[in-house]
Amino acid sequence: MDAKLLQILVCPVTKGPLIYNKTANELISKSAKLAYPIKDGIPVLLEEEARKLTDDEAVE
Repeated sequence: MDAKLLQILVCPVTKGPLIYNKTANELISKSAKLAYPIKDGIPVLLEEEARKLTDDEAVE
């Protein structure tokens, strides 16, 4: 994931920052408790495509 792109991308739900999870290939929004997938190198920032974080994931 390009570091410059990460600086400008925000969560579409909360407008908060996103954290790149390299192992899961996801962008994490702690404030929305959602994980957005990255498919073929393209972040899919749609709420209906996002995975809800478990309670343990949201706290980390």
